[in-house]
Amino acid sequence: MSKTLIVYGSTTGNTETTAEYVQATLKGKGMDVELLNVTDVEASDLANGYDVLLFGCSTWGDDEIELQDDFIPLYESLEEANLSGRKVAVFGCGDSSYTFFCGAVDAIEEKAEKLGANIVVGSLKIDGDPEKAEVVSWAEGVAAAV
Repeated sequence: MSKTLIVYGSTTGNTETTAEYVQATLKGKGMDVELLNVTDVEASDLANGYDVLLFGCSTWGDDEIELQDDFIPLYESLEEANLSGRKVAVFGCGDSSYTFFCGAVDAIEEKAEKLGANIVVGSLKIDGDPEKAEVVSWAEGVAAAV
């Protein structure tokens, strides 16, 4: 059984709620899943015992891509995470009226890919409040892909 780590950064609670929906769905599929706030994670620990890494980050900023504040240190140190060959997927919440809708999701996915991660499913980008059915559908896709 694959062991999955979900790491999220959330300011308003939307990305945290999304992460909880993902966790519940994956557990319902029989997966071993741990959920951690990004403030409780070091990049160098991400490869320790986890087969699948899911990153959740909200996006801020209208004129440029801004990752959720707590997520920035992890993003900047992802090179220490040994993502090569690791199964990864990314999700996050944003506002579609902004120029870079869910740009943090794109930035994290691109960086993980450059570091050799295997992106197992396309990213999940949520406009505002998460809809449980949408999140569950995406998480089921993750479970099927890993």
